[in-house]
Amino acid sequence: MKRIDPWDSQAIGDYQNLFNEFGIESFDRFRRYFPDNRYVRRGIIFGHRDFDRIFSAIKNKKPFVMITGLMPSGRFHFGHKMVADQMVWYQSLGAEIFICAADVESWLMRNIPFEKAREIALNEYLKNYIALGLKPEGVTFWFQSNYRKEYYRLRDMASKRITFNEMKAIYGDLTPGKIISVLAQIADIIHPQLPDLGGPRPVVVPVGADQDPHLRLTRDVASRLNAEREEFIDINGRNEGVISKEDESIRDMECVPPSSTYHKFMRGLRGGKMSSSDPSSYLALSETPRDAINKIMSAKTGGRATVDEQREKGGVPENCTIYNLYLYHLVDDDKELEKIYRECKGGERICGECKATCSDMLSEFLHRHQKNLEKAEDIIGEFYKS
Repeated sequence: MKRIDPWDSQAIGDYQNLFNEFGIESFDRFRRYFPDNRYVRRGIIFGHRDFDRIFSAIKNKKPFVMITGLMPSGRFHFGHKMVADQMVWYQSLGAEIFICAADVESWLMRNIPFEKAREIALNEYLKNYIALGLKPEGVTFWFQSNYRKEYYRLRDMASKRITFNEMKAIYGDLTPGKIISVLAQIADIIHPQLPDLGGPRPVVVPVGADQDPHLRLTRDVASRLNAEREEFIDINGRNEGVISKEDESIRDMECVPPSSTYHKFMRGLRGGKMSSSDPSSYLALSETPRDAINKIMSAKTGGRATVDEQREKGGVPENCTIYNLYLYHLVDDDKELEKIYRECKGGERICGECKATCSDMLSEFLHRHQKNLEKAEDIIGEFYKS
């Protein structure tokens, strides 16, 4: 693996290689501190960059930020739920939450009209965040196309701190749309540290491993802004008017390079990566239980060709999309999950029975969640006022 592509729909097969080749660190040493989080406990959140800053802020009850972005291009599904659950978890740990609706990127990269992107962001994503437990206190929600001027200035400033060759080395083939998307994401991640938004403090970005190129580049830009800020102070002191207004912003802004955590992708129902562009690959949280069950019954499993072969050789839960649903979302009890795994490997559990059990669990979850979705409609305005 020589390059990770943030715009590719392919799944990542070798997570160990990310440690060796790209310098992502293992999250294992933090696992014992967060036994309540199933993604941490089960190694789904597997890696990080500079999470020590965040851990220190949590431990010492100091201010920190969790920032995430959403791509408003399709329905909110169980793959997206991983990040939403992390938002709720970080909020419970004291984080201020920043949520970017990347409508500019969805228009540039996927040709989604702005009005459509707005509708998807509010009615699919934000409503589901609320239904999953996100509270309005301490949340900043914005659209890339309609935000504060300091954010856009920061995006433009970032363009002066990167070379084209550097971007090409990170991303490969570039288009103007990709370049603008990258610069916007840098501003998304750094801007919560603007002086009037709280100033320098630790920021964590929970992402899939495919987004690591953005994090590496953003950390570099943050460090360059800091270095230039110190240079301006050394040369010019605090004398207003000696430097340009743009440089005054650099002088006044001190950045803590952002931290990041990396989670493993959830498999799509047909195998491969769960993707919003392929409805057969995902389960949306707004689907009717009947439609969801139909998808479950046709989903790819890790079973054998026949029941007799399954009894004799056992299944392969590591390759099973049904087991993935248990692992990521539907089974919180580790002992129950271990029993499912053991019975599958030993041939005691066959796929038809397992799908029926999963269907019951999924129906129960969807009925409960969709009641919360109805209530969420009433409080969207507490998060975002158009």
